Amino acid sequence: MTSARKHKLRIPTPKPRNPLVPAAAQRKAGAHRKSRSAERQESKRELEKRLKGD
Repeated sequence: MTSARKHKLRIPTPKPRNPLVPAAAQRKAGAHRKSRSAERQESKRELEKRLKGD
């Protein structure tokens, strides 16, 4: 046998995914609302708009 045939290319197989994770991630989600920083930025923009409009 030649030395080229002695070495095999091994590709590692990925670990199997846990089928329970997507369901748990969906349960974790709460009500969709803006974050505090988004609300603060929006109120700041609204204030600037009102001050410029007058």
